[in-house]
Amino acid sequence: MSPRNITRLDGLQTNYLQMKSQSYMPGTGRSWIMRAAVTIALVVGIYLVFEFGRIQAGYNIADAVEEKQGYKNEIGALEKQIAELKQEIALFETHRAIDQEAYKVVETDLIDLQRKIQEQGDAIAFYRGIVSPADGGRGLRVQDFKVSKGKDERQFHMRLVLVQVMQHDRSVKGDVEFSLEGSQDGVATTYNLAELLPEDEKSNWPFAFRYFQDFDRELVLPAGFTPEKINIEVKSRTKSIASVKQSILWQTALS
Repeated sequence: MSPRNITRLDGLQTNYLQMKSQSYMPGTGRSWIMRAAVTIALVVGIYLVFEFGRIQAGYNIADAVEEKQGYKNEIGALEKQIAELKQEIALFETHRAIDQEAYKVVETDLIDLQRKIQEQGDAIAFYRGIVSPADGGRGLRVQDFKVSKGKDERQFHMRLVLVQVMQHDRSVKGDVEFSLEGSQDGVATTYNLAELLPEDEKSNWPFAFRYFQDFDRELVLPAGFTPEKINIEVKSRTKSIASVKQSILWQTALS
């Protein structure tokens, strides 16, 4: 072999030995495996320590899941109870509305009944006054007279009731004369019935009855006039039955 070839062969052998020695250097081929193993061991250790800490604190995954499910069941039961309570409240509200309506009906009926009792009492007192008056008087008299406000400011409604007391064997006939005393713009003034009636009303006021008779008349007061006293004269045209006069204060007659 020539010296030149021997030199080339020695160079190749030297390169091969260098490469082989580098591939088998301690730590170069296994370092990444060791790092991975250490990392995994560290993670597992941390997790085990974490689980151990939870167990030491009384925590358990199964118990936590069971407790969570228990809370869900309790929430569901409470929601159901809330819905039932809402239904009960709605039912109570309905019953209360019905009770209030029934109470209103009863109250209205009671007021109506009291009004009827009052009317019957007034009627009994009225007829007792005709048949057997408290003063024992006889003949013609004014049983009732009232004045109430009308639709307009100076319009009034008056009601007169005449009776024949303890003397019913025959009818009584006659006329009513009416006058109203007061002040007209500060001056004393008296108006008769014809001057106080609406335009379409007749001024004559006749009566004819055996037991009693009631009247309704309208009055229109003149502007600037302040009423003070009402004068009523019931003039009888029946023999043996005397006429009667009565004066009533305006404020007393107002109802």
